[in-house]
Amino acid sequence: MIQSNLLRSSTFRLGLLYMALFGFSVLLLLGFIYWTTAGFMERQTMATINAEIQGLRERYELLGLAGLIQVINERVSTSPSGDSLYLLTNSRFNPLAGNLDKWPEARSVDEGWLHFTLEKQRGQQPVTATAKHFLLRGNFHLLVGRDVSEKARIQSIIIESLGWGLAITFVLGIVGALFITKGVQRRLDVINRTCQDIIGGDLTRRIPLSGTGDEFDRLVRNVNAMLDQIERLMRGIREVSDNIAHDLRSPLNRLRGRLETSLMGNPTKEELEQTMIQSIEQTDDLLQTFNALLRIAQAEAGSKRDSQTLFDLAQSAQGLVDLYMPLAEEKALDFATDIEEGAMVLGSRHLVTQTLSNLLDNAIKYTPSGGSIGIFVKRTPSGPVCLVEDSGPGIPPEYRERVLERFYRLENSRSAPGSGLGLSLVSAVAKQHRAVLTLAESEAGGLAVSLAFPPSPDKDWHPPEPEDD
Repeated sequence: MIQSNLLRSSTFRLGLLYMALFGFSVLLLLGFIYWTTAGFMERQTMATINAEIQGLRERYELLGLAGLIQVINERVSTSPSGDSLYLLTNSRFNPLAGNLDKWPEARSVDEGWLHFTLEKQRGQQPVTATAKHFLLRGNFHLLVGRDVSEKARIQSIIIESLGWGLAITFVLGIVGALFITKGVQRRLDVINRTCQDIIGGDLTRRIPLSGTGDEFDRLVRNVNAMLDQIERLMRGIREVSDNIAHDLRSPLNRLRGRLETSLMGNPTKEELEQTMIQSIEQTDDLLQTFNALLRIAQAEAGSKRDSQTLFDLAQSAQGLVDLYMPLAEEKALDFATDIEEGAMVLGSRHLVTQTLSNLLDNAIKYTPSGGSIGIFVKRTPSGPVCLVEDSGPGIPPEYRERVLERFYRLENSRSAPGSGLGLSLVSAVAKQHRAVLTLAESEAGGLAVSLAFPPSPDKDWHPPEPEDD
């Protein structure tokens, strides 16, 4: 079971892959060391043999056969270790001089080079030799070689070291892979246990941080942030459900009661018409509430991001000024405007216009007669900014976060018409467009709501082409 889990572990497999790559690197390194060391020794041996043959050939040309035999005997006597090998024979390979008894049975290679094994006086241990055969004038054969047993032993040591190095690399790689797998698996087990608890319904659980600041901690932070967002959304869904049940139950009950009452007795045609008109108006209010909820859900989900366009915020604001100016004049409100053209915004023109409409509607609704309202659009280096302010009662600082929640209404606004969804839609649209929403006190003591949008794309931006169905 443990072996199966290890083989399925991606960390263990990565550890084995790293071990294989490292082992291959060690193999290449030791192979290079072996090649350079053995090659250098072999080249040095061959150069020495060539130099000796050249010297002996010159002595033969100068002193003749007797002189060459004398030189060979002198070199044999001055090399008691026997590392240097000499043999001079006649045309029938009968020995004339040297420290070899007979012509060796050798494996010949290119250019007269021979490799052979012979027995020497040193405990009758086999000796590996490399020699070169040279044919002298007069059909005499000269063989000069070197004992390369030490070189062979060094090569054997290098090969053995190579084997041990690979074995140690394999063992350390397995141990390292197991160690890394255990550490990573321990952290993954914590994440898995936490996820199992969350799947079981405990949305308050969070994955603990190790404090190392590594990629696992960054992943844990992102997962915890995602869980926080999910918890907020779930809490929002519960609150919406409770608010819908609380705020919509009463108008639905009134609507049902009015319809039931109209069926009792013997109502006149005029009474039935009045009842139907009132029921239709109340139904319209309910539909507006549900439509507002739908728009908020769409804005929060960003379901229309693919329909984003680049539009001028000033044009939308100016259109709303023309729409709401008559309502402001009816309440004798001073309607101030300062709209700077060219405030380009990338997003949904419909949702942004609906947002500004909600803000102006609230400003007119809660500002007493004779007061003032205003809408201002400015271009700034950090992006377009839209400000809607009034001289109404305002919102106390401690409630400015709460009024952005669905169906939340201040006590002094309970009697006013509305569902408490206007500022919720404003908040949702601001998040979708990455705009900064700020609620503050206006200069006239009322409410000032500002929307600071991010910088728009350059003027060469074009909306994406619609995809074919």
